[in-house]
Amino acid sequence: MEEAELAGVQKTLSPVLKAKALDNRLPEPILGDEYAERTMRRLDPGYDGRRFGTSQLGLAAVVRAKAHDDWARGHLAEHPDAVVLHLGCGLDARVHRIDPPATVDWYDLDYPAVIELRERFLPPREHCTLIGSSVTDPAWLERVPRGRPVLMIAEGLVPYLTETELRRLLTGVVDAFPSGQVQFDTVPVWAWRTSRWDPTLRRYGARFHSGFDDPAALAGWHPRLEYVDEAPMYDSPLLMARAPASARRVYRLMNLVPGLRRSTVIVRFRF
Repeated sequence: MEEAELAGVQKTLSPVLKAKALDNRLPEPILGDEYAERTMRRLDPGYDGRRFGTSQLGLAAVVRAKAHDDWARGHLAEHPDAVVLHLGCGLDARVHRIDPPATVDWYDLDYPAVIELRERFLPPREHCTLIGSSVTDPAWLERVPRGRPVLMIAEGLVPYLTETELRRLLTGVVDAFPSGQVQFDTVPVWAWRTSRWDPTLRRYGARFHSGFDDPAALAGWHPRLEYVDEAPMYDSPLLMARAPASARRVYRLMNLVPGLRRSTVIVRFRF
């Protein structure tokens, strides 16, 4: 077993990884990510492989990852020469799950301490480059080849950025590439403003720094950016079909309140 010293928002990678590890133990897993379970056992000596509870960081995190995976597979099927920017990658083994062709150049980016963990826990892969950097430092983008379609995936990242940081990131990526797809999840304004009291975030010493009631409006930040669609989250048929009975009751109650039903929104843009 190995423990890691992480700070602030970096600590949130543990519960998300645990959710994916638990999914792998299901008779019919959603992601089937064997790397998640292996890594979780090394990262957290207290991991006991218990089933999902009613936490929003449980099965819902797996459904969120599945939505991002499906969109990514679709884009890479259309653009097998793409450059993938997997931002705030944590210890997610997405490149192994998706298994892109060798014509795709994949970049996993996160804080240097997290990248060190990836190097220890996850196997290397050809055409997959690790970048240890804050996503808000524009220098990392200079290391990425241009002139090809891009796929930017930011799962569980955007709420931790300020609006200014997110605007700079999105416009920087759009300006750097001829075409591409951008996908991320975000939270509404009320979730951002109340995040300092969120018990889960407080446990990990983290808080949100932005929220958007209409994330589709972010397309207005750049004349080339176009909103495509939104994937279901807490009202996902997959989530309701797979969640334990106790969790389904929680999600049904949440879905009666529009603000709670869309307390996490998974969106996709193209340019």
